[in-house]
Amino acid sequence: MRFTRAGALAGAVLLATSLGLSGCGNDDDSADGRIVLVNGGEPQNPLVPTNTNENMGGRVIDRLFAGLKYYDANGVAHNEMAEKIETTDRKNYKITIKPNWKFTDGTTVKAKNFVDAWNHGALATNAQLQNYVFTPILGFDEVQAKPPKAQTMKGLQVLDDSTFTVELQKPSIDFETALGYAPFYPLPDVAFKDMKAFGEAPVGNGPYKFKTWEHNVKIDLDKNPDYKGGRPAKNDGLRFVHYQSFDTAYADLQAGNLDALDTIPPSALATYKKDLGDLAITKPTAQNQKIGIQPTVPHFAGEEGVLRRKAISMAIHREQMAEKIFQGTRLPARDRTSSVLPGFDGNLPGSEVLKYNPDEAKKLWAQANALSPWSGKYEIAYNADGGHQEWIEAVANSVKNVLGIDAVGVPFPTFRDIRTQITGRTIGKAFRYGWQGDYPTMLQFLTPHYYSYSGSNSIDYKNPEADRLLDAALAAGSLPESYKIIGEFQTLLFRDMVDIPIFDYVANAGRSDKVKKAELTWNGLFDFEGIEK
Repeated sequence: MRFTRAGALAGAVLLATSLGLSGCGNDDDSADGRIVLVNGGEPQNPLVPTNTNENMGGRVIDRLFAGLKYYDANGVAHNEMAEKIETTDRKNYKITIKPNWKFTDGTTVKAKNFVDAWNHGALATNAQLQNYVFTPILGFDEVQAKPPKAQTMKGLQVLDDSTFTVELQKPSIDFETALGYAPFYPLPDVAFKDMKAFGEAPVGNGPYKFKTWEHNVKIDLDKNPDYKGGRPAKNDGLRFVHYQSFDTAYADLQAGNLDALDTIPPSALATYKKDLGDLAITKPTAQNQKIGIQPTVPHFAGEEGVLRRKAISMAIHREQMAEKIFQGTRLPARDRTSSVLPGFDGNLPGSEVLKYNPDEAKKLWAQANALSPWSGKYEIAYNADGGHQEWIEAVANSVKNVLGIDAVGVPFPTFRDIRTQITGRTIGKAFRYGWQGDYPTMLQFLTPHYYSYSGSNSIDYKNPEADRLLDAALAAGSLPESYKIIGEFQTLLFRDMVDIPIFDYVANAGRSDKVKKAELTWNGLFDFEGIEK
């Protein structure tokens, strides 16, 4: 879905003031149970769907907007605003939207609101982080040219207020499933007058409507009584509270000052089931954790970089960390997707580089030194507000012990801080990053990170063969054929060792005794609409 946030993880929690949840959980309408208090964090950017690729903004946007489709708790896609999505070839689509659906400013959602939003998201000069999702649409190449050769994609045509057509460059096995993903949401006309201002107080068409955003403290949403889709809110509103640490959030959960917490801190993993009893929640979910490094960092470009990343990967004892730090609530990574996704293969050629092998790690490191002798220290950046310190320090110690180099974790105060430096290409060191699925396919974990032109490609991996294989996987005639090509693609990623997969997730969460029902979805987030007090 997005960086974890998504993922995975939720890690983007921030409190810039001394006001904790216990300090704001009893004011206005939150004390009498009319709204649900959940953990959240300061979004990296204003709340614009096509420019939000991280968990803290994404969890809010998905409550405010309704797309053509939505995903239920099990990841199954259902029509939301779509009345019909018709295609005979998976290349040409006719989409009819439901009539009389309103944005929260009272204006009617029309076909043009989808087309205008998609064209805005795809245009290179708008520099939207989620622009890669529009890759399959005919004319994407022209609007992505520098400078753009067109302002809109010729594959999008509005027929009338309720109907538009989409022509893809080639058939896509993922396109229809993806239509519930945030970048495909519609935007009201008012958004295009000042997109940044709109993102500070968005007008949506989803199960909730925006109320207030107190930066670095909380975001409040009210139930939208005019929502007409398949995921109506069973509560009267949500408050996303921004914490400085998950330990504080967990204490508030136990005290009844927080209604639902989607990430149990490492310090409580050994005891949370006993602490919470029937209120504890555990579920395997589509989330992963990796370590990336940009090729501008000394010693990590070209063949030297490949050898060093492989050596570091084989110096990491994932099994030991999963058991000792996470009490078995993490699974050693076997690829770059998630073990719960359809088509997953844990025995891909090249995946042996994910197994702890100190002798081979030392050999690979020596080969890299033959190209260019190592100097300096290996630094791994992480956001200190996300519960990552323990495992990052364990990785650094393992690398230090096996390879005999100075390796350290480097904390950044907040998730927003680290993402800003990663996307700005000023991070200058390795960094932890994760992904939380937005829709349940392996390609949704791969296309954002490894398409050469994707705004979410944080490691600057650019390989025409990789782009070709991703294109081919999307254009495959059947799911088995697509899975086969995805396997070839991931084998290429192992060859190039583009980043270092570490863990898959078994989500650990909890609810307070004030909550009658709170379920985790397939990707580790709560079914926010379904939380009942």
